[in-house]
Amino acid sequence: MLRTHTALGIILAAGAIALPGQSLVMSLPRQSQRATVSQRVALTDISVVYHRPLVGGREIWGRVAPYGEVWRAGANENTTIEVTDPVTVDGQALAKGIYGLHMIPSSDFWTVIFSRNATSWGSFSYDPSEDALRLDVKPHADYMHEALTYEFDDLTPDSTVLTMHWEKLSLPLTIKVDPEATLANIRNQLRNSAQYIWTGWDDAATWCADNKTNLEEALKWSERSIAIEERFENLITKSRILRHLERADESAAARDRAMEIGNASQVYIYGRQLQRDKKTAEAIAVYREVARRFPEHWLGHLAKARTAVADGDFDAAMKELVAAQAGAPETQKAPLEELKKKIESKADING
Repeated sequence: MLRTHTALGIILAAGAIALPGQSLVMSLPRQSQRATVSQRVALTDISVVYHRPLVGGREIWGRVAPYGEVWRAGANENTTIEVTDPVTVDGQALAKGIYGLHMIPSSDFWTVIFSRNATSWGSFSYDPSEDALRLDVKPHADYMHEALTYEFDDLTPDSTVLTMHWEKLSLPLTIKVDPEATLANIRNQLRNSAQYIWTGWDDAATWCADNKTNLEEALKWSERSIAIEERFENLITKSRILRHLERADESAAARDRAMEIGNASQVYIYGRQLQRDKKTAEAIAVYREVARRFPEHWLGHLAKARTAVADGDFDAAMKELVAAQAGAPETQKAPLEELKKKIESKADING
């Protein structure tokens, strides 16, 4: 009996009294079930782990989650949020790490708290001295959510909105990734096996060209790629970067070299990319180059059809398209048939 009473005393002193349907020693189903939601933004992973209480006919705001008091933003253990790189939340800096997420509801603005302590039970031991960040956030009316829900929406290349939904209320937080964190990740990757092949350096340089960022370093990466193996792809990347840097003559030289060594497929696809980017005049110039260099290739005939349409000669365009279709792979014959229909109707196939 003494041992039993001693053990019970330890449990009571620790405040470890099991709630109905829960256990101190077993993992059992819980009324508020565990959930995880995550989102990658650029190269940064954002994850929320929480338990999902149900409304169950209760009055939530002001009662279950009292106004002016710290609330665990979920049920059971800490709701946690992890960011694998530095980010901003509603414009305020938050370092890489795992945080306990707490909230203080009110009838107007809420306080959202990111605590460096992420291992507590609920908010009962919350200590403001452990705050990493506090924000004032305006909640919004929402349609009914019976279960507490966190969702990532409104994705952009470098941001997302994390929204808490429960009952008829939502609370949005805009999370934005630091571009320097993305570049740091890319630089680290270039210290691994990617540094030994041309594609690693070219991929990194291409990302910078696409986003018009870090261009001077990107130029060095493209030159490193070319030094490993000169390719149509890395020459085009170098040309794009030089164009962004307003070094037109050097850009043209790199592009001309790419045209010189590229095969029919590479050069034609480059023209199509220019066309998708609404650079029609540049695309037509590339098609003329394909037609000149690869006159008997099926893509050469297709390029001649496109330039004929640009010149308003639909009869010549049809003749070249028939020749292209005759030599094309089976997978391309149906798409070419659709182009023939457009040419028959004298439609612009370069728009």
